[in-house]
Amino acid sequence: MNEGDSQTVPVDNTYREVFVHNNREFQRYAVENGIYFAPVDDDEIERLQYMHEIFNMMFDNRLIFPPIPRPRRILECGSGSGAWAMEVAEQYPECEVIGIDVYPYPVPEDLPPNLDLQIDDLNSPSTFPSNYFDFVHSRMMAGGIHANGWINYMADILRVLRPGGWCQMVEIYFNAQSDNGTLTSNHALQVWSQRYMQSMQPAKDPRAALRLQNWMTQAGFVEVESRLLSLPLSAWATDPRDYAVGNANRANVHRLMSSLSAYPFTQALDMTNADIQILIARARSEADNPAFKAYFPVYVCIGRKPEGGGRHHRSGDSRSHHSSKSGRHSDSKKRAQH
Repeated sequence: MNEGDSQTVPVDNTYREVFVHNNREFQRYAVENGIYFAPVDDDEIERLQYMHEIFNMMFDNRLIFPPIPRPRRILECGSGSGAWAMEVAEQYPECEVIGIDVYPYPVPEDLPPNLDLQIDDLNSPSTFPSNYFDFVHSRMMAGGIHANGWINYMADILRVLRPGGWCQMVEIYFNAQSDNGTLTSNHALQVWSQRYMQSMQPAKDPRAALRLQNWMTQAGFVEVESRLLSLPLSAWATDPRDYAVGNANRANVHRLMSSLSAYPFTQALDMTNADIQILIARARSEADNPAFKAYFPVYVCIGRKPEGGGRHHRSGDSRSHHSSKSGRHSDSKKRAQH
């Protein structure tokens, strides 16, 4: 890596600008460009960190599912608070780890020296060279990738992976389900779910989680495997591990209902903040009620780039990229001032 490479520049202040809506802070660039509609304030950073810990509980602390014994380069798409990227960088100290997000979240303390957090819009063509990464991790990107951008996103990931490299995707389908069928369309939890999905369209695809396997296969990945898991919304499961996950997830669910609805419910659905809070309060109560056995479906999908390279066409340019290893935020490509 070239420490002073001109492709890596300081973060444009455009990405740091925030505005307040319903007492939450949002990134102006992301909202105005239809990229991301969730808050970026301290409360959300804390929730994202907590969400990472819940995923760790679900996945038995496994960060990487495919067999990659000695990865050299790892890319995380949508690094958020940096929790996953930090853990994987610590687990593989000889590996170069790069995390990308559209917002320059505060850099965590004690950042591993092999971790580089960068700022970029993953809806744009990737600036990384082809056949570069051993592993690409994409988690909770349904709220960030444009509804019509998933095919290109998958193609980009395939292109930057080395032949034989793996991609791992994890998405929550925010359509609350009931393990015993008692949750109906009239319940607040289902009303919240349906309104969330409605508020995301047409900018985002709230059902992206259900389509990961088909998209990866269409992109040219092989050995594609998909697994459906249940994320309990509270402590109702009989299995001890699922009970513990649900118990921990209860606080996260309370917070994410507010985070995910604060902006889109008012702007896309014309709901008042008072009406939103009433709906959320009722939905939280139902999520907490063990009688409903409520959960969110979680889709985990992995796929490997063929040894021959596979097809990896994407509309738009793909420019070569060199990253600094400063352990600080950098913009991952040159940009015109906005």
